[in-house]
Amino acid sequence: MADEDPPQGVLLSGEGNVAVRIKLEREARGWSTNALSDRMNEAGFEMNPSAVWRIENGKRRINLDETIGFAEVFGLDLRNLVGPPQLAAKARAMELIDEILDAFRATQRANMAFTEARDALDAYLTEHPDVREEADVMVSNAMAEEASKTMLKMHGTLPGGADSVEEA
Repeated sequence: MADEDPPQGVLLSGEGNVAVRIKLEREARGWSTNALSDRMNEAGFEMNPSAVWRIENGKRRINLDETIGFAEVFGLDLRNLVGPPQLAAKARAMELIDEILDAFRATQRANMAFTEARDALDAYLTEHPDVREEADVMVSNAMAEEASKTMLKMHGTLPGGADSVEEA
């Protein structure tokens, strides 16, 4: 088991991903290890050709400053350089993954804000039970209208075949 090649792609560690990506990026540009070393040195990151080869072949660890240097020389975002090579080589895939993660984070923040607002309203209505029914109806109606608007934007139609919120 110890003699087997390390797993590729998503299963690689961050450092393993960087090593694979450096080699892929260098070869895609038709650069030798000497050419990449020269570019690293020009960018202010001391690197000899032997170190490039050793990093690419897992014989030498890479430090953070060097990783930043490679990202700069290749014109890549650092996250892209350390990502899984199969995905990272496809910049559009990485952009879309970032969009999904950003949207997910926004959803999580929105869910937290919703819960906090709902809890605050519930606490208020516990102290003022005389307006609970009216407040609950108002919230339910407003949420239903917003849900209908979202359905219309997403699907172009609402449940029951209505084409506008007013018809529904």
